[in-house]
Amino acid sequence: MSRQTVKTKIVFSDSFDPWYNLALEEFLFHKVEKNQIILYLWQNQNTVVIGRNQNPWKECRCTLLEQDGGKLARRLSGGGAVFHDLGNLNFTFIMDRELYDLHRQLQVILGGVNSLGIQAEFTGRNDLTVDGKKFSGNAFYFEKDKAYHHGTVLVHVDGEKVGKYLQVSKEKMAAKGVQSVQSRITNLRNCLPNLSIEEMKGTLMESFQSLYGACSDPMHITDGDYDLSGLYEKYSSWDWRYGKTPQFDLVLETRFPWGGIELGFTLRQGKIIDSTIYSDAMNAHLIQEISASFLNRTLNSAELLLALESLQIQEEDQMILQDMKEWIDKKVKDV
Repeated sequence: MSRQTVKTKIVFSDSFDPWYNLALEEFLFHKVEKNQIILYLWQNQNTVVIGRNQNPWKECRCTLLEQDGGKLARRLSGGGAVFHDLGNLNFTFIMDRELYDLHRQLQVILGGVNSLGIQAEFTGRNDLTVDGKKFSGNAFYFEKDKAYHHGTVLVHVDGEKVGKYLQVSKEKMAAKGVQSVQSRITNLRNCLPNLSIEEMKGTLMESFQSLYGACSDPMHITDGDYDLSGLYEKYSSWDWRYGKTPQFDLVLETRFPWGGIELGFTLRQGKIIDSTIYSDAMNAHLIQEISASFLNRTLNSAELLLALESLQIQEEDQMILQDMKEWIDKKVKDV
């Protein structure tokens, strides 16, 4: 596909409401055209956003956040919990799936940051860092013919609030080799003290257009420009954000290099009648498929291994499946 023919668009949200901004993100995702890529820039005020399969009660001090006037939001993509305030700029690349190229998309962010004289790099499974500390986490979502890749750019986020509202497991901190989430992240203002959100927007727009081609003036979307009522209702609903919190008969928990797993089973006469997996793994769809595969199976390792072997998965997910098989085989035998 010729890069010269790619259609480009830049969209700003003028809202700071996370439920509205996530609704707009999904709206743009469903509207993206063949051979088009959209750069969507947005900000949330005093918000914790959790990954598609995460347990809000374990990731966020939800009551404290809401008492302080903050909001909990859940996105479509996998990955871990993040705190947003107006010192953070969110970006989303929304595109025809044939255009998906993670390294090229990340080059937009790295190119923009580097053009400011800040030396940034891509490290780990989804982080952009400066001097070993993360200023941007990234997550991804795919459907048949569309994809999006979104992330954060920490310009001057309130680090105290990050520690106040996020509660990260000791196992995850140990895996990262740090003492706290605050010690692992950094603001770009630590490198460039006068950096503003507007300047960051400008440099990302320039970098985007230099890589993908010039486009018309950015669209500024305000509440009421599109009918997002159905999507807004979804993202603001209790069921979407918190979901059910069943009393499981059996809970198994571990951490792999690719993410943590908390597997909960509800049983009736030895059969699994409900299966829930909480995880910060990046592949949200795969985690849901694994969870669904256990339904109506007898609780023994042979049955659960058959369930996992029945899944049709991509080559890049084989390692995850193999890790799950070995863990399930050992843990269920021990039950």
